[in-house]
Amino acid sequence: MKLKNKKRIAIIGAGISGISVAKMLNNSHKVSVFETSDRPGGLVQCDKIDGILYHKIGGHVFNSKRSDVLEWFWKFFDKDTEFIKAERNASIYLNKPIGYPIENYIYQLDSKQINSIVKDLLEMKLNKKKPENFEEFLKYRFGNTLYELYFKPYNEKVWRKDLKKIPLSWLKGKLPMPTVEEIIYNNFCKQLESEMVHSSFYYPLNGGSQFIVDRLAENLDIHYNCEISNIKYENKVWIIDDKFKFDLIIYTGNIKMLPKILNKDLINNNLCESINELDSHGTTSVLCEIEENPFSWVYLPDQNYESHRIINTGNFSPNNNNNKSKSCTVEFTGAIDKENILANLSKMPFKVKYISHFNAKYTYPIQNKSTSDLVKSVKSHLEPTNFYLLGRFAEWEYYNMDSAMGAGIDLCKEINKN
Repeated sequence: MKLKNKKRIAIIGAGISGISVAKMLNNSHKVSVFETSDRPGGLVQCDKIDGILYHKIGGHVFNSKRSDVLEWFWKFFDKDTEFIKAERNASIYLNKPIGYPIENYIYQLDSKQINSIVKDLLEMKLNKKKPENFEEFLKYRFGNTLYELYFKPYNEKVWRKDLKKIPLSWLKGKLPMPTVEEIIYNNFCKQLESEMVHSSFYYPLNGGSQFIVDRLAENLDIHYNCEISNIKYENKVWIIDDKFKFDLIIYTGNIKMLPKILNKDLINNNLCESINELDSHGTTSVLCEIEENPFSWVYLPDQNYESHRIINTGNFSPNNNNNKSKSCTVEFTGAIDKENILANLSKMPFKVKYISHFNAKYTYPIQNKSTSDLVKSVKSHLEPTNFYLLGRFAEWEYYNMDSAMGAGIDLCKEINKN
């Protein structure tokens, strides 16, 4: 849609949020993207090592429950020739693979565990308490047996945080919410999980998520290897590094950088202090060979090793592998050195063998009760000056690719109103 008020727009960051919103606005406005790396992608960047595709952070696939996201996305790709559609086949490894989500596969556990879970379900039906935190949600929704068996050890590995301190606001749209009746029905009928966004997904035939951002980046004005040192607001104009002038900025970088690069009068000291206290985790992603298996994701609650999941990226597309073996990435929360990686891999299922690894400082934003209000306060200070936040670490939200695109669509509607 061509607008009368064509704006000069700067987008800071060429990850999936920045590239997507740039593509959405590029036909209507004059858009420039600034990126510290030498290529687009951010958290979804992929490398090639020995002919193997390596997702450096996570393993990113695409689908969405939002029709507007699907309509927008498929304008740039050929679904039939450039993508593979796959059913999610995840498992939880508890000395053997158990189906995922675990509450649908209680019948695969041993008889003692099943008996205990049945008792939990009967008690849960009578429990009218409302959960006040993540731990209580898991106990009240799934019962103590499943909590101790899977939900507690797995989530403590991922978040390395007291689950009582994770707010319920984090859960919205991120987890299944089955009732006791649904859990019982799904086990009697061996019902598959179809409500999750990625119960089925699309994955590029070649190049993984790097292929997606590379395609979206085509015909955009992107300044690579560009480390921004300051952003000023003078006479209703934004000035980047004292030379680039814009009417509007969309910031998709890390919100923690804002106090360092923005005018001191734009964010007060109290907000700056709160921003600096925001919590997060990085990850170590380990590229490995793995024996043949049918799974897309394998979740690892076992406390005998530190890794919390295996992402079988070699099963997403045959072109992710070389001619020698299947590939996967093994993910650890936080930084872990090669010696400890090798020690952990030696204990793990599916005979995983080390190829390479990558440490990312920022992967998972961690919310507390005040995080949402803090981000809203920052936005309320900056949006009247045409400075917007978008993306996982700009908004401190655990966005997947499709939710990042959806947030971009919503922001574009707001911008195009003005």
